[in-house]
Amino acid sequence: MNDLRVALTLDAEHPDRPWCPPGNADRILDTLKERDVRATFFVQGRWAEAYPDTAARIPAEGHLVGHHSHYHARMPLLLGGGFDDDFNDGALAIETATGIDPRPWFRCPFGAGADDPGVIAEIERLGYRQVGWHVVLDDWEPYRTGEAIATDAIAGVRAHGDGAVVLLHTWPGGTAEGLPRMIDGLRDAGATFVTIAALEELP
Repeated sequence: MNDLRVALTLDAEHPDRPWCPPGNADRILDTLKERDVRATFFVQGRWAEAYPDTAARIPAEGHLVGHHSHYHARMPLLLGGGFDDDFNDGALAIETATGIDPRPWFRCPFGAGADDPGVIAEIERLGYRQVGWHVVLDDWEPYRTGEAIATDAIAGVRAHGDGAVVLLHTWPGGTAEGLPRMIDGLRDAGATFVTIAALEELP
């Protein structure tokens, strides 16, 4: 394939499912560094507070930093009160840990509110842009092996074509396990890895 740009995006957040090996996010960062891949990390504020050293690695190693809320609440529930507090608390925590202002990149937790005009208007009022995805791998499910995640990522990117945005998370063991195979397989398919900022069009 020609002109196959792929944006690997990782939501850096506290896990809510089993199979969350200690140091998993650092293992992912190690793989990206070893294979010279730049990705986009949507960082939860409370996660950045809990793991400041890991959070600091993200921009230091050339990755793009985005905002993934502070408390990982469903954004529609915050309309009418709490919206600004969550954004501001999250941004402060992210910038304190990483040294980076995450604007304008934002991803709604669970994708909740991503198609809600009221939520989108509030996100934009605060200087952000909601970033979605094209390829969903269900990597949060404990039965998803690294091999399955990698295989489905390669197939999903091939099906979508240029500009594919892949949704991943920093905590599932399967994601860290499958990432090397995913990167190598996508490169064999002609992929070039870019950050969300490098794509001309966002989802």
